[in-house]
Amino acid sequence: MKQAIRICMMITLFFTLTGQAFGHFGMLIPSDNMVVQGDKRSVNLQLSFSHPMEMVGMELVKPKVFNLVTAGNKHDLLDELKPTRVMDHSAWHLDYQIKRPGVYVFYMEPQPYWEPAEDVFIIHYTKTVVTAFGDDEGWDEELGLKTEIVPLSKPFGLYAGNVFQGIVKLNGKPAPFAEVEVEYYNKEKNAHAPTDYMVTQTIKADQNGVFTYAAPKAGWWGFAALNEADFKLKTKSGEEKGVELGAVLWVHFEKWQKK
Repeated sequence: MKQAIRICMMITLFFTLTGQAFGHFGMLIPSDNMVVQGDKRSVNLQLSFSHPMEMVGMELVKPKVFNLVTAGNKHDLLDELKPTRVMDHSAWHLDYQIKRPGVYVFYMEPQPYWEPAEDVFIIHYTKTVVTAFGDDEGWDEELGLKTEIVPLSKPFGLYAGNVFQGIVKLNGKPAPFAEVEVEYYNKEKNAHAPTDYMVTQTIKADQNGVFTYAAPKAGWWGFAALNEADFKLKTKSGEEKGVELGAVLWVHFEKWQKK
């Protein structure tokens, strides 16, 4: 316990001295986001919470909600989650069997996460999109979450360097000038940011809640649109604190292939 407190104090001191607080990201990463004939029909989904570029994990208790939406139908998958470890911290996973062509949108609502370094609770509504066997209808479907990124670009079949666009929604309405943090999932730990300012990139949506980003490298990229909630939550000591609502979408960009 003392060791954990000491680590938290060191992290808080680091952020204070550097002025940099790297982005928190809910993570929902499938083993395959484009299932085609000949691929395994089982897709493994990993749910975690981290600083993905720095590969620093945080604890993710069992989410409040974990659902799948496909062909206009919602399926509750929460009880099918199994515990695992990601970046040496508690996480969850599921092997989902793809049975028919279609677009599969997976999303989670986590339990509120108290971040003492920022004096705020964090709730990241996190989603990702898997397409299977040539059917790509429904990739732009809005799920009606408290906050979410509704894609304007198809969130699969993108090359590195392609532009991705989305609309930030809050309470079902576009969120003008919302701040969107962007990070690369540095799973192989072979990407290096030359300065701390380049670990998390930040862009802003326009007056219609639309943001645009061109990913410079193939791999998984997370987009976290951040807004302040219109409610507060109490800490264990009974203090009321603000809540950061994050609309997180994970998108994979592919390498350009040559014959």
